[in-house]
Amino acid sequence: MESRPDPTKVETRPEPPAPRWSGSAPVPPPLPRRRAWGESAEPTPAPPVDSPEHQVPVDPWEGVDTTGWDLHSADFPVLPPTLPYPAPPPTQPYPAPPVAPPPPVAPPPVTARPVSPPPAPVSPPRPAPVHPPKQRRRTTPPPAAPPPGFQPPKGYVPVPVRRRRRWPWMLLLSVACCCGAPLWWAKPLTEQYPASAALPDEVAGLRLREDERSQATAEKLEAEVRQAHVLAEDTFAGVYTTSDGKRVTVFGGTGFRLSPESDANAEIARLTDRYQLASAVPVQTRVRGRYERCAVGAADGDTVVVCTSVDHGSLTTGVFTRLSVDDSGRLLNVLRRQIVTPNQS
Repeated sequence: MESRPDPTKVETRPEPPAPRWSGSAPVPPPLPRRRAWGESAEPTPAPPVDSPEHQVPVDPWEGVDTTGWDLHSADFPVLPPTLPYPAPPPTQPYPAPPVAPPPPVAPPPVTARPVSPPPAPVSPPRPAPVHPPKQRRRTTPPPAAPPPGFQPPKGYVPVPVRRRRRWPWMLLLSVACCCGAPLWWAKPLTEQYPASAALPDEVAGLRLREDERSQATAEKLEAEVRQAHVLAEDTFAGVYTTSDGKRVTVFGGTGFRLSPESDANAEIARLTDRYQLASAVPVQTRVRGRYERCAVGAADGDTVVVCTSVDHGSLTTGVFTRLSVDDSGRLLNVLRRQIVTPNQS
């Protein structure tokens, strides 16, 4: 009798066994590890034989058929084919405009009954502020004086107390010295130079003589002044007399002079041989930057007093007869104020 296949069973053909997959791969030996800083140079001892490192790895899929997943099981029927998904409805191009909700209906007015106001809260009384006590400024007590008869021990050296520096006052003093000193020194120069000279016809009871002899004497004295003072800007000379026979000869020049005191001494020295002058004496002028010298001498057999007054802008010299040194010095100051005029701008 011919054997037929059973329709209720699926005939399967034996397939060659697939190579077994153990789930592990050979691991190469690790590279020698570099010794860290401070690590001992001795090798690490090998682990014991029964340690996990020496055990054979176990395959978790050992004994499981892993030939495929598409085979149908004989115990369950074949599943029906899956239905396709339904087509989605067509989308509208624009959404529908929103519908405005109806306006709310105002409820009828309700007459409110008067309600008595709640009682006002009573705040507790505030405590009075407590002010901290005022602290008095401590002042350094004055150093106590040593008792009478006190003697410091041997080798004791007193330390001086350092005083507080006053920098603002020192700064103001420095500025005043730096800026005020030049101004103080330059003030006489600006007041006395430049100056001009002109001989008046009459001054202090003296009249200017214009005869030939007096004119010749004045021209000679003016030429000597020009020769002695080359840098003079202007020169002058004249002879004055009084009704009682007193005679005054005055001459000089204008120009800048940096050291009037030295120029006054030099002028007296220039006239010493001519008038046989004795030692010169200073005369107080009470004007800063002006110096005056007077000396007694002789001229044409008469006793004369020669005085010279020099400042930063002029030099004026006078020869006086029958006058004392003090009177000659005062008269020279009067003549100088009338002859020399500072040209202040």
